[in-house]
Amino acid sequence: MAMRHIVPVVSGKGGVGKSTLAVNLAVGLGLTGARVALVDSDFYGPSIPTLMGGGEVIADHEGQLVPPLKHGIKYVSLGFFLRNPDDAVIWRGPMFNKALQQLFQDVNWGEIDYCIVDMPPGTGDAQISLTQMLRLSGAVVVTTPQEVALADVRKAISMLDRVKVPVLGIVENMSAYIQPDGQQIPIFGKDGGKHLAEKLGVPLLAQIPIDISVREGGDNGMPVVLDGNSNVGKVYRELALKLKSILDTSSQTDSEVRIVN
Repeated sequence: MAMRHIVPVVSGKGGVGKSTLAVNLAVGLGLTGARVALVDSDFYGPSIPTLMGGGEVIADHEGQLVPPLKHGIKYVSLGFFLRNPDDAVIWRGPMFNKALQQLFQDVNWGEIDYCIVDMPPGTGDAQISLTQMLRLSGAVVVTTPQEVALADVRKAISMLDRVKVPVLGIVENMSAYIQPDGQQIPIFGKDGGKHLAEKLGVPLLAQIPIDISVREGGDNGMPVVLDGNSNVGKVYRELALKLKSILDTSSQTDSEVRIVN
């Protein structure tokens, strides 16, 4: 098993569309012909099974777990292992750490170019565990434009800086609602993510508008990035290409899954 790049998708707070973005980013990378894995480490709110249209893992002849393959990518989620999908996950740090490690070490991923990790919001055990366990290529940070989201995302970026994980870029989600006549309504404020990216000197990877097709695709397990005729789908595809370019031109050449003991 080898993973060339491992990239967590992080946010300072919930409700900014982080999981939806992680799914569309992973599927978008898969559309380029890359070998892509998606790991749902948001154990307290695993939504990847819904966003990807279900799935299940099976054991191979060596006892390793084989992840489902859909929309061109391999993916796994704690949601696959819950008896009842509505059950709450009530874990302390050590249990979380062990489960996270198993999602990488006990799953037969094969050769992977890009692994996207959907992280829980905030700066808690999950973020610390991932940075201690794996050598990451860098993080994609998701925010909405309003100050209440930006205040929390600045804390997340501060955490990434302290654990020496570079910010590959910022995605401003729900940037505006585009009316049928083309007028943009900045429901959550304007250009907050753009200004933060400029202040930090990191790329603004995308400004993703509010679009009903994003919600419909998530509910139906058909990520909107698959729709090449959708305007927001095209934005997600451009986002994937930007991230791919950043990763492919980085100095990292180590192709092994970099588990830190």
